[in-house]
Amino acid sequence: MKANRARWPIAMMARLLGVSTSGYYTWLMREPGMHTRSDAQLLARICTLHASSRGTYGAPRIHAQLAREGVHVGRKRVARLMRMAGLCGASRRRWPRTTRPRAGARRAPDLVRRHFCADATNVLWVADATYVPTGEGFLYLAVVLDVFSRRIIGWAMSNHLYTELMLRALDMALQQRRHDGVILHSDQGCQGGFNRSLQHL
Repeated sequence: MKANRARWPIAMMARLLGVSTSGYYTWLMREPGMHTRSDAQLLARICTLHASSRGTYGAPRIHAQLAREGVHVGRKRVARLMRMAGLCGASRRRWPRTTRPRAGARRAPDLVRRHFCADATNVLWVADATYVPTGEGFLYLAVVLDVFSRRIIGWAMSNHLYTELMLRALDMALQQRRHDGVILHSDQGCQGGFNRSLQHL
């Protein structure tokens, strides 16, 4: 109600929320509680530590620094206050690699010599895989693209990066397009399986 009092009348908000207007004004005039004051003091120190780390410290490091200073507080409380203040540390989260060359593998010849253009459809297809971060983890997307039309003619998505994913994308392309004499170009990753798709094609 306090945050929206400039937009909506207090009486209307009180009626919709099922509280009394006098109760709201009593709460507004009340002194903040001890826990609220303690949170404000702790948050001020957290902001100072976060700023001195140039924004790199997250809740675990802030908590450890507070413990070294003799401030005994739970890590969840530190995380809650940082979340409320919009503070977060620098993350070194590892992103999945979609291309890992296999040691000793025979490299397929580059028939297009890195010259990715075509004069007509179904002359040159390029294929690759990437990942899409979601709330439930990473999903992997394999695509086959016709270089001339710039259209994706085959795709598949899965929670793994195995050969079957790549072959499903290629199968979709093969069902939709005439493929006599087409060149399929992909990276040299060993895990993707587009190398195996050359025999498939």
